[in-house]
Amino acid sequence: MNSTPVGINGQTRTGPGRLPARVYEAELRRLQAELVAMQEWVKETGSRVVVIFEGRDAAGKGSAIKRITEYLNPRWCRIVALPTPTERERTQWYFQRYIEHLPSAGEIVLFDRSWYNRAGVERVMGFCTADEYIRFLHQAPVFEQMLVEDGILLRKYWFSVSDVEQERRFRSRHNDPMRRWKLSEVDVQSITKWIDYSRAKDDMFEQTDTLLCPWFVVEGDDKRSARVNVMHHLLSTIAYAHLEPQEIKIPRRPPAGDYQRPSIEKFRYVPDHAASIPRKTRPSKRSGSA
Repeated sequence: MNSTPVGINGQTRTGPGRLPARVYEAELRRLQAELVAMQEWVKETGSRVVVIFEGRDAAGKGSAIKRITEYLNPRWCRIVALPTPTERERTQWYFQRYIEHLPSAGEIVLFDRSWYNRAGVERVMGFCTADEYIRFLHQAPVFEQMLVEDGILLRKYWFSVSDVEQERRFRSRHNDPMRRWKLSEVDVQSITKWIDYSRAKDDMFEQTDTLLCPWFVVEGDDKRSARVNVMHHLLSTIAYAHLEPQEIKIPRRPPAGDYQRPSIEKFRYVPDHAASIPRKTRPSKRSGSA
């Protein structure tokens, strides 16, 4: 039985239901190992990868990015989540502030929101003019074509979520002091502006879903499925190879000789808080695994 809630447009997302935790954890681990192998190939071949994560608020973009990058080398993988543009940046060519964050050889860059802010929140909330919006729709495909022609591997993902599930997640965040920071006034307004965001997304896809740089939609009502789906798809679109890691020999530790360790009384140690924690507490659920 499909337990997915019915959205405001009456559409439902079909599927086998929520992915069981045991199955999810096993597949997640397998895919994360493949991502590590892919990153090694990217680094060794000098490839450049850009992955764009866009979509509805509370659709699961952040948690998917977290799982993708969990075991990747941060020296060669960066997450870009830009704040509101400064007054100086507002006078620049719109794409200029994003260009400096593009990858160099061997790097993977994941954009948690991207230049598509202009086609989404800026358009709906009136943060840009009509002329700026139209200019963006015209320039975005050209800009992305230049990136691809220069050899960048560009992938674009749109995370979708039903209005019912989005509101449930908003209320969950509101009641959780650990995640309340994820909720902003602009996020909340996406409830009352659901149709406006739908139209903005449709118009954006119409102009920027090209053969060279297509959009791929990720169904996000089940976060577990969304994470493994986007990870599996990303891996399937990059023709990486498993490279043999360089063998590293761990040497034997030499004898201490005449070295004498200073007395521990000379150092300031962090108090052993762990020793005061009751040993029979219930294990906490992994954050964001729901």
